[in-house]
Amino acid sequence: MNQDAAYTIFLIFGFIWIALGILAVIALFRLEKQPLQFGKWGLLVTLSILIPFVIALGIAALMSWKHLTFLV
Repeated sequence: MNQDAAYTIFLIFGFIWIALGILAVIALFRLEKQPLQFGKWGLLVTLSILIPFVIALGIAALMSWKHLTFLV
């Protein structure tokens, strides 16, 4: 198995765990009969986590291409 395949499997399992965590939090809120509300602070925290994550994955994808190694 080459390194790219192992990295892909690792990312897929990571995304599955993130999705399961989000679903678990939603399920806990729904059990307590609380409505799901997202205020401006929740949005700020979510974006401050997701934006660097997406940027890092984008840079990693660009760096994995052989013809774009000048970014190193």
